[in-house]
Amino acid sequence: MLGAWLDFHRSTLALKCEGLTPDQLRERACPPSSLSLLGLVRHMTEVERHWFRKVLAGQALDPAGGYWTEEFPDGDFDLVDGADPVTDSALWQAEVAFARSAAASVSLDTVGASRWRGNDVTLRWILVHMIEEYARHNGHADLLRERIDGATGE
Repeated sequence: MLGAWLDFHRSTLALKCEGLTPDQLRERACPPSSLSLLGLVRHMTEVERHWFRKVLAGQALDPAGGYWTEEFPDGDFDLVDGADPVTDSALWQAEVAFARSAAASVSLDTVGASRWRGNDVTLRWILVHMIEEYARHNGHADLLRERIDGATGE
């Protein structure tokens, strides 16, 4: 059930981005916010990477492999002007595929390799957190999409 709800929310974000031009995907919500649909995809790539690669699988993450840096801590949102939506979407889908594989190979009670705020984190906790993270950002995506072309729903 947890995996199905997470996949539902992943699909919802993809649906909100479907059929838009690169410029529409980069369009900001309202200044000074840097929120955009492409930024949300990039952010969720980082979130998937963090929770499933680093926390669950215990992989060391290459700091140069993500969208943010010390200089640009919100680079996933702030640095979309020259970003390629096709490449970014493919990276997101690759992280989703890794997450599905990593989650399928362990029990829900498996404790991750990293801790969060001093506490152990299980796969069950990660899945619930990811559902919450996507659900919150899908609300943003819904408003962004409606602003861009009036599309609403799901």
